[in-house]
Amino acid sequence: MYETPEKNLFERFLHSQSSGSIVLLLATVTAVIWANSPWANVYHALSHLDIGTHFAGKQYHLTLDHWVKDGLMAIFFFVVGLEIKREILVGELSSIKNALLPIMAAIGGAVIPALLYFVFNTTGPEARGWGVPMATDIAFALGLLALFGKRVPIGLKVFLTALAIVDDLLAVLVIAIFYTEQISIMALISAAVLLLLLAIIIRSDLRRPGINLFLILGVWVCVFLSGIHATIAGILVALTVPVRATIESEKFFDIIDSKIKYLKSSSISCDSIIADKKQRNAIEQIYLAAGEMMPAGIALEEHLHNIQAFIILPLFALFAAGVTVNQATISAFPGSVSIGIIGGLVIGKQFGICLFSYLTVKSGKAALPPGVNWGQLWGVSCLGGIGFTMSIFISELAFTDAAIVDDAKIGIFIASILSAIFGSLILNKTLPENI
Repeated sequence: MYETPEKNLFERFLHSQSSGSIVLLLATVTAVIWANSPWANVYHALSHLDIGTHFAGKQYHLTLDHWVKDGLMAIFFFVVGLEIKREILVGELSSIKNALLPIMAAIGGAVIPALLYFVFNTTGPEARGWGVPMATDIAFALGLLALFGKRVPIGLKVFLTALAIVDDLLAVLVIAIFYTEQISIMALISAAVLLLLLAIIIRSDLRRPGINLFLILGVWVCVFLSGIHATIAGILVALTVPVRATIESEKFFDIIDSKIKYLKSSSISCDSIIADKKQRNAIEQIYLAAGEMMPAGIALEEHLHNIQAFIILPLFALFAAGVTVNQATISAFPGSVSIGIIGGLVIGKQFGICLFSYLTVKSGKAALPPGVNWGQLWGVSCLGGIGFTMSIFISELAFTDAAIVDDAKIGIFIASILSAIFGSLILNKTLPENI
């Protein structure tokens, strides 16, 4: 019987992103329809449902949508952190030659949209939204690219993935530095101490999942109390997780060979394991060696990708994308915020990515990926204008006025749709015919 070949990590990553983008789109459409339906009051009541507890005479609670945005999204940022660390240490960003082009493209795709947004919003509370058009939604961008199948050169997929990961890193830095109002030094020190303890335990290979979980929750609480957005805790924890094997291959094979040799000579059976402690110890040594050979970061990234793609991001979209479209919303649109966002994502993204890529290649410091031409790079630059998840996330941090938030979200929706259409049309023209 023919067996389907095992997909590598990159292929599984692309598959989870492209499949997840469909679920994310469905959640978004559901949110918009629900928020404008006769059951809109149920939607808003569910979003603002208080969930928490009492302890030592104090209340600790958040609304359901805040638990999703501050709690579950920390897991999303944890996976983002693992992706960033993997790419920097062992992936496309691990060498200057490979990393320079996507890094410069991502910087251009962040700086130019922010400047273009600022042209339309120089003062007032609207000016805080300059970070909104900087972001690229990796799920939707890769999902659309995947629709072209084998027509897409692998170099183009890798370029867009690396660009989006650098883009995520820039967005995280922007959130941590520019969208933090007040900082509690004691809470940050506490988070740093807990992170240090977590790193020591992980590096010492002490298998204490209960302690690790307690420290991770402690880091999240301390970051939450520090004033920095709680999702940054996910990135910080990810930095402590190894993405390489913690045992040398020679030692791994020595352990496996010696223990298997012993087990074969000891006439192991299902019944003998129960009474023979040496056999159990040998099996445990094989299990521990296999655990050390499998990088924890890679394993967690694989296991959490589906949770992130099919549960966390759709839940975020369900609670964040529910814009109520009424007469007031329509009459106020387009505002300076939505114009800045549409201009930044649709025009600024493609111009910034292409310009910085062109300058980098012309400098002789980097080259286009194999099999990729400038037309194809222009197409994925347009896909970079699909901001969506991260853009909506930043908009809710940037603005406190509900009307401005709604204007921003409508701008993000329109910009993402236009970017998807433009990018798809350009790629359809520039990619080779079906092969």
